[in-house]
Amino acid sequence: MSTVVNPQTYQAQLDEKADRLRETFAPFTPPALDVFASEPEHYRMRAEFRVWHQGDDLYYIMFDQATREKYRVDQFPAASSLINQAMPLLLDALKPDPVLRRKLFQVDFLSSLSGELVISLLYHRQLDEAWHSAVQGVLAQLQQQGISASIIGRAKKQKWVVGQDYVVERLQVAGRELIYQQVENSFTQPNGRMNEQMLGWALDATQGASGDLLELYCGNGNFSLALAANFRRVLATEIASSSVKSAQYNIAANGIDNVTILRMSAEEFTQAMRGVREFRRLQGVDLTSYECNTILVDPPRAGLDEETVKLVQDYDNIVYISCNPETLRQNLETLSQTHDISRFALFDQFPYTHHMEAGVYLTRK
Repeated sequence: MSTVVNPQTYQAQLDEKADRLRETFAPFTPPALDVFASEPEHYRMRAEFRVWHQGDDLYYIMFDQATREKYRVDQFPAASSLINQAMPLLLDALKPDPVLRRKLFQVDFLSSLSGELVISLLYHRQLDEAWHSAVQGVLAQLQQQGISASIIGRAKKQKWVVGQDYVVERLQVAGRELIYQQVENSFTQPNGRMNEQMLGWALDATQGASGDLLELYCGNGNFSLALAANFRRVLATEIASSSVKSAQYNIAANGIDNVTILRMSAEEFTQAMRGVREFRRLQGVDLTSYECNTILVDPPRAGLDEETVKLVQDYDNIVYISCNPETLRQNLETLSQTHDISRFALFDQFPYTHHMEAGVYLTRK
């Protein structure tokens, strides 16, 4: 089924998720569940739409997840107010121009709480100077309507950027503003306000922790930078080069001097820590100088592999953020042998869907 955004039913769907999460993790006897509610609408900072051509008309479509049937989308209440404002204005600018319309098959929006917007136009044809010139007119039309945006044109082996290919997000976390570069086509937390709450929860959970923090799968430094205030130093790993670049940008933008980012996968870092392999990327980094008593993991849906679970068990404190409670439950079968859950949270990152984001803070028994 498609996502039906209805603020009247929001609390009921959140209560159902909380009950489901409590039941799933009951065997681990966790403490009371902290439930963090999303805004009931306009919570997504990203949205993607296919484009349907019908004669002179042009409109957005999505596909029903159950039936795979397409349906027209004129407004998308799940997306930010800025995206909804831009959606019809963009189509009005594209429709009259054959250069901009031809072989256009998808539009992606990336917005921020701070009011920035990047629009990506995806084509089944190569782009040229005529396209580049026409896009300038689209940006001018949007500007006249009060929307300052950048536009990216994508085709096979082509990426034309008119403006910039990122937004600079400003998050309010525990009374402090944090600045994050979020690059188009790279992973970022989709629900901006929920991200603020997640970071606040992790900051509170690790209050008073000693030593250093190790983070695996750090992305653009989302958690690393927010938690740096609680630790002597932070050592973080990420495999995607675009995310590593953003993390370095964010370290500088926030004036943080105790975070080091390594471009490595969690599996590679595990091998390095265990002395299985040496990596040239670690030249100049003395892993033995770190006293990491706390580890933070925010893995993909597949959860942690067996070797990484064993590595994680070596740490006194574990912050585990999960976008898939099922794989979190599987990992906890092992982690609960050595650690207890001292904090337990539900972050409603994706309202009105079955998806749940969970957080646990584990301390050694």
